[in-house]
Amino acid sequence: MADVESFTLDHTAVRAPYVRLIQIDHGPKGDAISNFDVRFVQPNEGEIPTAGLHTIEHVLASLLRDHLEGVIDISPFGCRTGFHLITWGEPSVAAVVAAVRVGLTAIAEDISWDDVPGVDAISCGNYRDHSLHSAREWSKRILEQGISLDAFERVGV
Repeated sequence: MADVESFTLDHTAVRAPYVRLIQIDHGPKGDAISNFDVRFVQPNEGEIPTAGLHTIEHVLASLLRDHLEGVIDISPFGCRTGFHLITWGEPSVAAVVAAVRVGLTAIAEDISWDDVPGVDAISCGNYRDHSLHSAREWSKRILEQGISLDAFERVGV
């Protein structure tokens, strides 16, 4: 089996919340694709409930595209402590943190249920499993803790 970077990361050494550049890959034509670890909860100490994580995912999928160029995808980790963010190009960690802060602030303060995209049977494969209340509370908690520019030291919070 191939080595997967996230399974070689020492999850006991990181200090969430943070954004970490995992790697930059280059396609056959030279295009850069960046993979970020957007970690909201300290691994093995907690997790975002599925419904709240699902709602955060749907809102960030839209808002990050408004505030960060080149977003390809943002997908939750199975452990429910954060997300992989995949982008074209090489955005800085600081730019990713800034865009994530904007998105979480919107969830915490401004987003109403009518603003959450993809919450019906046509546009979501599990539309019943959403919670704006949970997404709002977790967004507030993450923002209060501050999102670090470094996974191992609290930087820029």
